[in-house]
Amino acid sequence: MRNISCVMNFKWLLLLPLLMIVGCSKEEKKSEPIQKNSASTPAVAEPEKTGTEAETKKDPSGFIPEGYKVFKKSFGDLNKDGAEDCILIIKKTDPSKIISDEFRGKLDRNRRGLIILFKKNEGYELAAKNETCFSSENEDGGVYYAPELNVYAEKDKLYIHYAHGRYGYWTYTFRYGQSDFKLIGYDESSNTGPRVNSTTSINFLTGKQLDRINVNEGAESGDEVFEDTWRKLKTTKLITLSEIKDFDELEVSNL
Repeated sequence: MRNISCVMNFKWLLLLPLLMIVGCSKEEKKSEPIQKNSASTPAVAEPEKTGTEAETKKDPSGFIPEGYKVFKKSFGDLNKDGAEDCILIIKKTDPSKIISDEFRGKLDRNRRGLIILFKKNEGYELAAKNETCFSSENEDGGVYYAPELNVYAEKDKLYIHYAHGRYGYWTYTFRYGQSDFKLIGYDESSNTGPRVNSTTSINFLTGKQLDRINVNEGAESGDEVFEDTWRKLKTTKLITLSEIKDFDELEVSNL
């Protein structure tokens, strides 16, 4: 019996290291998932910054691009905040566009553009720009002088007005919205001296156009008799100031 007991004890002594190895192996396997989960957990990323503040400059002249000069400057509230915003008509200064005309002498045919700045605290920030949308003031007017351009703010709107003396005028009306100025109205008057021959008024917000034709051909100023015609526009999509390549080529009747 003693011999059997000794043999049994000897077997247990041999198995004990094996059991310890197996036990340690199981403990390691149990701990592995914790280590893997810890390693695979993504680090918390910082929130991505969206949007940047518009650049502000103290002087409007700081927004004039290289190779341009100020042609005309005016002020008025264009975004209903009570501050006087700045409207700059700029003109390119390319020497190659200065020509010599046989009858009119030296003419600067460089194109003009528009920069609109919102007043912000002690400075200005860019609201919209179109650097080449206007022709030169020295274009050939045919039998009459070229139309006179005037850009101004009135009642929170931007007006681009062309005056053509005895032949009438035409005006584009813009309003600011969604980071640009949108064309919302157009008015035109075709005259012979003081007599109005016809007028056109377009409201791009309602999609309607009113044409008025004077049917009293012998009328003096104030004696005109108009026939009115209403029509719907082809589209109600509003075009923006920045996308107009040339006001001379803009056909509002096709919008």
